[in-house]
Amino acid sequence: MSARQILQSFEAWQAAGEPLVLATVYDTLGSTYSKAGHRILIAGTGDYRGLVSGGCLEGDLAERARQVIAADRPTAVTYDLRDAADELWGLAVGCNGLLRVFLQPLTPTRAYEPFKSIAAVQNGTGGAGLATVIEGPDAGATVIATATGHDARGFQAAVPATIVTGARTAAAEGVARLVKSAGTTVLYAPLRAIPKLLVLGAGLDAVPLVGMALELGWFVTVADHRPAYLARPGFERADRNVLVEPGQLGRALSLTEFDAVIVMSHHLPTDRKYLAELASFAHRYVGVLGPRARRERLLADLGDGAARLHGRLKGPVGLDIGADSPESIALSILAELQSTLHSR
Repeated sequence: MSARQILQSFEAWQAAGEPLVLATVYDTLGSTYSKAGHRILIAGTGDYRGLVSGGCLEGDLAERARQVIAADRPTAVTYDLRDAADELWGLAVGCNGLLRVFLQPLTPTRAYEPFKSIAAVQNGTGGAGLATVIEGPDAGATVIATATGHDARGFQAAVPATIVTGARTAAAEGVARLVKSAGTTVLYAPLRAIPKLLVLGAGLDAVPLVGMALELGWFVTVADHRPAYLARPGFERADRNVLVEPGQLGRALSLTEFDAVIVMSHHLPTDRKYLAELASFAHRYVGVLGPRARRERLLADLGDGAARLHGRLKGPVGLDIGADSPESIALSILAELQSTLHSR
């Protein structure tokens, strides 16, 4: 289940006043389904969104979540599935690993914090770092930090500067870390905004690309200057369909909000205008369909703008996986995009 689907469920549960529990994996050993920093939501009814295992541990977590809600205080639980532990539990999950999970109550009286603030970061742009106190006098306290500020909750006194710094480091490095010091254990983890993809060109081959990106839980905007193209079946699922002339993107869209752009109008002059406008923005990923020679021709036509795209413009776009259909090409593009956004 994607982060976006979890957020959608959170909004519905919050509107209904349902007590919830935030379950966060904070430590692992060996082979495990999820790693430190992974989060799921569990409702007081036992319903849950997301997985920390292959579906084997979630039932037990749901029961523990009811206890956390009743006690109104956080707790930690350890699942040791290494070697004989698999037979002991009778789960046969085959993970051969250990998971430690931290459960925090989310209630209307606490305005569903800290998850409400986590959701705001994921729904926004950019990102942040999250520090969660697992053990110590402030167990359950959190800090969400960006480069310019931070929001602290649940501390008995002033939040330690080291915790704010640790949260910012997690945001910058993109890696979760568990730190133990002076009787306190803190999980530092990155908070990433849900990717925002702009697809420029509403051809038939864009339909599977848009559909797969939405299945991943990304925000997707499709733009084209041809009304009939935007009316194709499949594009109604996109978050936005924008009718805009090439060269006028900035008037219809806030281009800085997108993490990635795919240029696929299949029309050389149109693609040239798109790239000329995109050259002024620092998107992490800009891809253009077509062979390498087409990309080089486009860059040559852009003149000075080509330098601003140098090293960022992917073309041919996508990983070389032998793609030979709109669906497999979409898979190759999204695989490359996922890799780029996660610095892999």
